[in-house]
Amino acid sequence: MQLSSDIKKPIVFSGIQPTGGFQLGNLLGALKNWELLQRENFCIYSIVDLHSITVRNDPEELKLKITEAAAMLLALGVSPEKSILFIQSQVSSHAELSWILSCYTQFGELSRMTQFKDKSSKNPENVNAGLFTYPVLMAADILLYNTDLVPVGDDQRQHIEITRVIANRFNNIYGDVFKIPEGVYPKVASRVMSLADPKAKMSKSDPNKNARIMMTDENDAIRKKVRRAVTDSDNQIRRGIGKEGIENLMEIYSACTNKSLDCIESEFAGKNYGEFKNQVADALISLIEPLREKYKELMKDKKYVFSVLKTGKEKAMEISEVMMKRVNEAIGLGL
Repeated sequence: MQLSSDIKKPIVFSGIQPTGGFQLGNLLGALKNWELLQRENFCIYSIVDLHSITVRNDPEELKLKITEAAAMLLALGVSPEKSILFIQSQVSSHAELSWILSCYTQFGELSRMTQFKDKSSKNPENVNAGLFTYPVLMAADILLYNTDLVPVGDDQRQHIEITRVIANRFNNIYGDVFKIPEGVYPKVASRVMSLADPKAKMSKSDPNKNARIMMTDENDAIRKKVRRAVTDSDNQIRRGIGKEGIENLMEIYSACTNKSLDCIESEFAGKNYGEFKNQVADALISLIEPLREKYKELMKDKKYVFSVLKTGKEKAMEISEVMMKRVNEAIGLGL
């Protein structure tokens, strides 16, 4: 196994929480690029289960969600021959570096994080310290592997920026210990919105099942959800004020087909919403159906999934231990 300093390709790191099923926003916001990035980069992908325990989980359900997340990532095209795939909690350096970096992160910086404000307001009964320091653990995840590029959704920009701030602050004190990473954001559908409320982000936790499309949805369900998607009374496929619903569908169609929004407007000029929704549903089914079926196969072969995670853990530990040695020597920990 090469160490991070010896890897010649750009190093990519990204992680996803095992929340129990991926929705379309996960796929188009970041995961669609994970397979593509493997072609020209050295990719390290993690199921970030430590992040997931800021909310309460049933232990057995969490274990299942981790397995499901691994199977879905493999179905999406993450290749153990090209990338490292592992479970965050199985590599102790993540927690160790997180504590060290928290000592170089200001309280005010964390207080300004919009995701903390949003999540704490939605769950006022469980505003824990882990939720507050979440960005520091994310920074540790990234910096641990000498990361060059971090593919994330648009809602993670603030987390990438604070990672860069922490790394620069540490480097200004101790020298060039950490590489300063860059975020990689999708050009279209960076934020997939709810099909029921196009002003709100699509979410797996939305009580309205018709508001989201899951990666495990069958074809009929996908078609019904798209058909019911909220639009407006204009009945013209174009962007504009008050057309958030149709714009959301255009963004989704663009991400599925690689057609520009201008091209989509021209293609569907004079056609109605019903015709356009049928095309959006077809494009989604073409994208999701093979992933869904591959996922089902992998969930029947958990032995293989676990073997991939075990190998990934060993490789991640080898790289991360080199970085921890460098960090500890820089700050004077150990003898």
